[in-house]
Amino acid sequence: MQNSLILAIDQGTSSTKTIVFDNKGAVLAKTTEALVTNYMESGWVEQDPDEIYKNVISSVEKCVAEFLSNGGSLADIKTCGISNQRETFVVWDKAGNPLYPAIVWQCKRSIKVCSELKRRGLEGMLKHKTGLIVDPYFSASKLIWLNENNAEVKNAISGGEAFFGTVDTWLLYKLTNGQKYLTDYSNASRTLLFNLHSLQWDLDIVETFGLTGINLPEPKPSAYNFGSSSFEGIFAEPLSISSMIGDSHAAAFGEGCFSPGTAKATLGTGCSVLKNIGPVSKSSESGMITTICWSTESRVDYALEGVIVSCGSVIEWLKNELALFSDSRQTELMANEVADNNGVYIVPAFSGLGAPYWDMTRKASIQGLTFDCTKNHIVRAALEAIAFQIKDVLDAMQADTGVQINQLMLNGGMTSNTFVLEFLADLLDCTVVNGKMPDVSALGAAYLAGLGIGIFGSIDDIKELHGQKPIIESGKYKANIQRYYQGWKAVIEEKAVLTGLGE
Repeated sequence: MQNSLILAIDQGTSSTKTIVFDNKGAVLAKTTEALVTNYMESGWVEQDPDEIYKNVISSVEKCVAEFLSNGGSLADIKTCGISNQRETFVVWDKAGNPLYPAIVWQCKRSIKVCSELKRRGLEGMLKHKTGLIVDPYFSASKLIWLNENNAEVKNAISGGEAFFGTVDTWLLYKLTNGQKYLTDYSNASRTLLFNLHSLQWDLDIVETFGLTGINLPEPKPSAYNFGSSSFEGIFAEPLSISSMIGDSHAAAFGEGCFSPGTAKATLGTGCSVLKNIGPVSKSSESGMITTICWSTESRVDYALEGVIVSCGSVIEWLKNELALFSDSRQTELMANEVADNNGVYIVPAFSGLGAPYWDMTRKASIQGLTFDCTKNHIVRAALEAIAFQIKDVLDAMQADTGVQINQLMLNGGMTSNTFVLEFLADLLDCTVVNGKMPDVSALGAAYLAGLGIGIFGSIDDIKELHGQKPIIESGKYKANIQRYYQGWKAVIEEKAVLTGLGE
């Protein structure tokens, strides 16, 4: 379809990006609107639900203004796709008013709830049905916490007047003035309430969690006619919303993870390593989770995922709290200023450790410091930790499937750091590819939206848009890379944490 453009909204933890793509995947206009996240004591993390929505509207408005100033026509924008931060959720009443701030995926308030669920022996059942482990990372444990600790939420749930939704659902509900209450399979599969086998909410789990009465959105494929919106009058005619998908899943689609064995790693605030495993759900025995990769009305692909909780956020912490540098772009040069890490390792457990360890009680630490260490060694250790964690996840995935990943596609903000890419290329036993597309989550949402309304006739049409991507070549760190990694394994497996840094 010629002159068929797609508006893509990528609502993330720290900002909302809005991009207008053409039918070749080229960017015609783009804006980024910063979003405030509240980090509180005891590892609590929240956002204002109304501010999330306003943030999206502001981002769309500015992007459309840029598009028009470049000579674009709104009539050429045929549909919209939405990708979103996962696990973050909102609970609202029947009037559409939030009953509590949005609880963000990073929040650790439900550690005790998870301990109780494990004590009750529910882990095996939950993993079999949902593909997930019992961990504060996933939405339901924090919803249980709300139900147990907030009287207004508890009364609304028991009265059947509480509406639950991840960020995609909240945005759709607001954009359609409460007319559409839907989610997609990928977002639903992150809640610990969704049955991977039936592709429906598991009401037995809802009852087991004491959440009977909660309203849940109807789950649909990622490419689907979710409704339409004028975006608060930005568009004279309502624009169809033809895809909704979690941001990491959108990145997998945008990177071309269309067949089993293809994998991608998104290096952002956290890091998600996602491997397409095909049309059948498979359980992990190595600390991975099973999730929906992406879906259309005729096809559902599953994935194994390793969730790394802290990635780029560690670099931000070193900048903001320790003032080791003023711009994150300086870290590449700093890391290469020293010959090696000098025995310094950072365990980046600021919000606990994710896959394959899943120890949310662990604190962050810097280990191996001596008087001959400099700030460059600390910075290098932080960057190395990103690569080490990715290797841990890939090794666990290979143990689960017996299939080696031949190619890892990278995306996200940290891919601009050449040290990380080259160190990772020397560490892994597979080809490492940098797609050099900083907004691949938005691109994946756009591709799915275009697929949903026929801009693309098939996935094969989208495959043709993927050109040859640059392979990361290195060798610079190869000689000592295994020694570095063995040092990491020794540190990560220690029971005692020497220097607790906390949140």
